[in-house]
Amino acid sequence: MEKNRNFLIAMALSIAVLVGWQFLVVGPRMEAQRIASENAAATATPGSLQTPQTPAGTAQETIAAPAGRESVVPSEGAASPAAPANREAALSTSPRVAIDTPALSGSINLVGARLDDLRLKGYHETVDDSSPTIVLLSPQSMQDGYFAEFGYAGQNAGTLPGPQTQWQVEGGAATLTPATPVTLTTTNGAGVTFTRRISVDDRFMFTVEDTVANAGATPVTLSPYGRVVRFSKPQIASTYVLFEGLLGVFGEEGLSEVKYATIEDDGRVVQPKVSSGWLGITDKYWATALVPETARPFQSTFSYAATGRSYYQTDYLSDPVTIEPGASVTTSARTFAGAKVVDTIDDYEESLGIQQFGQLIDWGWFYLITRPMFHALDFLYRVVGNFGVAILIVTVVLKLFFFPLANLSYKSMARMKTIQPKVMELRERYKDDRTKQQQEMMRIYKEEKINPAAGCWPILLQIPVFFALYKVLYITIEMRHAPFFGWIQDLAAPDPTSVFNLFGLVPVTLPHLLMVGAWPILMGITMFVQMRLNPTPPDPAQQMIFNWMPVIFTFMLASFPAGLVIYWTWNNFLSIIQQSVIMKRHGAKIELFDSFRRKKSPQT
Repeated sequence: MEKNRNFLIAMALSIAVLVGWQFLVVGPRMEAQRIASENAAATATPGSLQTPQTPAGTAQETIAAPAGRESVVPSEGAASPAAPANREAALSTSPRVAIDTPALSGSINLVGARLDDLRLKGYHETVDDSSPTIVLLSPQSMQDGYFAEFGYAGQNAGTLPGPQTQWQVEGGAATLTPATPVTLTTTNGAGVTFTRRISVDDRFMFTVEDTVANAGATPVTLSPYGRVVRFSKPQIASTYVLFEGLLGVFGEEGLSEVKYATIEDDGRVVQPKVSSGWLGITDKYWATALVPETARPFQSTFSYAATGRSYYQTDYLSDPVTIEPGASVTTSARTFAGAKVVDTIDDYEESLGIQQFGQLIDWGWFYLITRPMFHALDFLYRVVGNFGVAILIVTVVLKLFFFPLANLSYKSMARMKTIQPKVMELRERYKDDRTKQQQEMMRIYKEEKINPAAGCWPILLQIPVFFALYKVLYITIEMRHAPFFGWIQDLAAPDPTSVFNLFGLVPVTLPHLLMVGAWPILMGITMFVQMRLNPTPPDPAQQMIFNWMPVIFTFMLASFPAGLVIYWTWNNFLSIIQQSVIMKRHGAKIELFDSFRRKKSPQT
């Protein structure tokens, strides 16, 4: 029996270590990154922003140009103008085409035909709908510059469209909407005309169709390229439950992920040449990805440059195409720029045939549990209209599903509690003979038909469910800013209240460690009650661990998403009811309830 108790303790402490990693390591690291980011933004001066040199053929190569070919991305020059004071000033430095869709607002920079100004209409910085909308893409001259662009490398074509090319809008002023595509053109001195038709759907997918017409006297060979460039990284750049960084799917090679820290060390990662896939940069909730033309082989590279102004880049270079004199060739590519909404991502994968596009969302190792968990919550949300209520319902469903196994476990624990006096007597009688003690205990278990290991099942079953729900709450944008009731207005964020400022009555700012809200306290209480229903460990050290564990978990889970704490609290409450009924049926004494009655009886 002691070995089984030790196993239970080991399991519980394992959970504590994993949970504590988030609380003791990830939490402080996030705070440190936030402070460092704020300090950097406060001390940066406009003149400190430098234009990075561009890929292959320059000092900072990202794609090795095949022999005889030009740089993948033409050079932008050695210096850049001083960074503007604000976003409006940055946008005003070049002519633009407005973007206005149900999901997006922003503009296309006609210098380079860059997608470098994009806001997400349906998402705000805070739970307050009056707060600013999320900014995804920004001009290069800004501190957090982030953009996507397409261009050409090639030979015998004169000056090719690149980052400094001034494109013209066909038909004059225009606004890009789902119903009105925009066509851009530019002609170089070699008689080659480039026409770019940009369209967008009502969500987050842009389609770019490039037509090259050769009016010259000699054949022209061109290689289309695309790149996503970012000059900053998110405050939370990968944790043990979340990937953020450079990623892509490359044919049969499948998913490739490179964290920011990894690419900073490696500098450059060349992907295999394939004919299908996609590549980009992903954050926790947002992503920008390029989808090259299917069936045209392309070579991709992930890179990082630290000299001058550092930046991260994913890019691809397609195999060359030759345009004969008097002929034209049309190529196409897509750009996803927006929120990683599960249904939207899945629909793009299916309807557009984008290979494994669903892996843009990091479902993790528990994919077979995490994804069904999300779809169950999402389905119930559509029915009840509240993700918090959906979590409560899913918990009940899981309880019913595992009821037979949990029932056997609680029966075994109830029987163990009834024989507790016999076990204590045996320990005292054979305290100097451990072998005899174990033999007699096993005899009692056999006579009473008790399986001591059965008590482990509730903990073992809860571990994968716990992590699956944690993953869903942490990574899916559907859970972001999803309200419950009362003070919980964001299930993906920790409980904002704290017992140490009397739940907001005392106007004082508390350190992260003391933000222990009402729901974590309720969770600790239910955990304490549930543990008091179990057989009391005879060893004083084990008793101390069991007594303090609810307190430790209360502080640990205080920094976890409120939705996860609500799940754990509700699951504990249901377990208390189930276990109490089973113990009563088997005649097991419930000391906690008896002590309540004893305290009440003198007053009656």
